[in-house]
Amino acid sequence: MLTEITLTPAIGTRLTVTIHDLAFGGEGVARTGEFVVFVPFVLVGETVEVELTEVKKRFGRAKLLRVVTASPHRAVPQCRYFGECGGCQYQHIDYATQLEMKRKQISDLFERIGKFSSAVVAPVIPCPQPYGYRNRIMIRSQWNKLRQGLEIGFIRHDNRLVVDIEECKIAEPALNEQILKVRAHPPPKGGIKVVLRALPEDWEVPPDSFFQNNFFLLPKLVETARECLRAGGARHLVDVYCGVGFFGIALGDLVESFVGVELDQLAIKAARRNATRHGRTNGEFVIGRAEELLPQLLEKFPPATTAVILDPPRTGCLPESLELLRQTRPAQIIYVSCHPATLARDLNILCADGVFELREVTPVDMFPQTQHVECVADVRLRTDAEQSSLANADGMVLTQPT
Repeated sequence: MLTEITLTPAIGTRLTVTIHDLAFGGEGVARTGEFVVFVPFVLVGETVEVELTEVKKRFGRAKLLRVVTASPHRAVPQCRYFGECGGCQYQHIDYATQLEMKRKQISDLFERIGKFSSAVVAPVIPCPQPYGYRNRIMIRSQWNKLRQGLEIGFIRHDNRLVVDIEECKIAEPALNEQILKVRAHPPPKGGIKVVLRALPEDWEVPPDSFFQNNFFLLPKLVETARECLRAGGARHLVDVYCGVGFFGIALGDLVESFVGVELDQLAIKAARRNATRHGRTNGEFVIGRAEELLPQLLEKFPPATTAVILDPPRTGCLPESLELLRQTRPAQIIYVSCHPATLARDLNILCADGVFELREVTPVDMFPQTQHVECVADVRLRTDAEQSSLANADGMVLTQPT
């Protein structure tokens, strides 16, 4: 039975609520009267007993005490640290439901932030290995004053303390072996971060340079981007935030020429060697800030036959870069993002006034068991006739016949 309240409750209040939605990030959403409660580790339709841990005027957050009525899609987590460790949010949900839920969350974000129809979001491409897939993790050390020992692991889901762990169920086996070595030879003090990594075959990746974290689904990510580029028919490619040259090299056979830009000097040097290793001779890589070099890169090729691939950090692209793309108007933009909210925001800017059209967003589940998901967006330049038609449609005043 739903416990209803009319006044703002206090921290420590226990409630029985029914979950009616899951917000992006994984928290369940419930209401008791006009008060909204966010609860982790629950599913839609479940009735749960919770205890409030944070209270604002109109909403609060709570910890899960007990599942009163469980969803048929609830699964048994494989990790003994799930619920404490902040690395995973969805191990309690069966994998098929995770995929459906992520598509809904992305669709909701695109409707709310990007003002796009949910129809542009394709079904999520599943990972063939939902556990044991991560090829890079970062573990932390923290001194525990209470037990006078060093905690080695991940940040908790509910605070900044470290959960001491001996294994990570979503990490590749080689990384779990490295975790044991770190524990056998721990850092000298707390506050030290240790990056553990399994390197890809046939790619040179410097220690601090970016590479996709899931080798098992990487072919599908490349295939999705290739399908976009092939359908767009571009003859030239500008690879922005190119890292070690992965996308430019992987897609370079579809175009006459390409250029990649990246601020990380070691990554650019690795990209040049990676191009040689993969026999890719029709491209070049330049060092510098994408925002500063983009104008001259876009002048290098005719806009009507050029595609731009964007793979920025989670924060997305700078407004001036998006405006530059709107001014130079390349024929296609392929936007790869691990943050659907910033992706929706940036696409809203690109597509304003009908300059570009978002054809499709394809989610690729590079991060099973977690709130994160990679997306590939296919954006095309509208023709002058299409833009004029849209402008006329927006400006029309409809009247009822007399």
